[in-house]
Amino acid sequence: MTVSPAPAGRVTHRVWSVVRLQLINTQSFVWVPLIILAGAALVAVLVFAMIPNDGTRMYGGAGNAPLWYFVALGVQAMTLSFPFSQAMSVTRREFFLGTLVVGAIGAAMMATIFLVLAGIEVLTNGYGVNGYVAHLEWIFDAGWASAWLTYFTATLLLYVVGFWCATVWKRFGTLPLVAVLVALGLALVLGIFVATRTESWPQVIGWFVDLGPFFLTLLGLALTALLALGSYATLRRATV
Repeated sequence: MTVSPAPAGRVTHRVWSVVRLQLINTQSFVWVPLIILAGAALVAVLVFAMIPNDGTRMYGGAGNAPLWYFVALGVQAMTLSFPFSQAMSVTRREFFLGTLVVGAIGAAMMATIFLVLAGIEVLTNGYGVNGYVAHLEWIFDAGWASAWLTYFTATLLLYVVGFWCATVWKRFGTLPLVAVLVALGLALVLGIFVATRTESWPQVIGWFVDLGPFFLTLLGLALTALLALGSYATLRRATV
């Protein structure tokens, strides 16, 4: 028996149905990241204001806070929405595409907000205290468009990491997921150990600096694509 494929229009409609499903709770994808970023930036500026400064630019890692939240969003997008999507007669491919579109929308939103924040920092000389959260010179050396792509890629990568972890958990359970995460952690520690014992940190840091933010961003996009493909392959056999 031959099964005819669904029309492209119907597939697109179902993908956007998944997007709407994921965005039912706009607090998670819109307001919570904004609140985290605003709160972290405010704390950073207050800390900058307390530090005596002789004109040296100060940088804070407050901008990382909302990006890491996207790991949780990726997990939530899989664990909370996947069962509902299957009840809607949505295929796993359509669920995957719709969920990825939502992540891309959120990443584009965050990248745009970071650029607006960076513009404010430039205009106000670091909020008047020479402190910067979004306008990191090394990222902006390649231009504002490249900086937008960097923030977009970082956000989407962390979202896909969370989604991948959730698909592994759905497919294989808790123990295999923990084993994979521990193995990745050990590999990272081993790399740090080797670089430290061989005193290779200047070469490692120099390699990243020479590569530049734009090409590192392209590598991040490639890694995101690989994780997304791995997530889809795992999702195809995951239980509801």
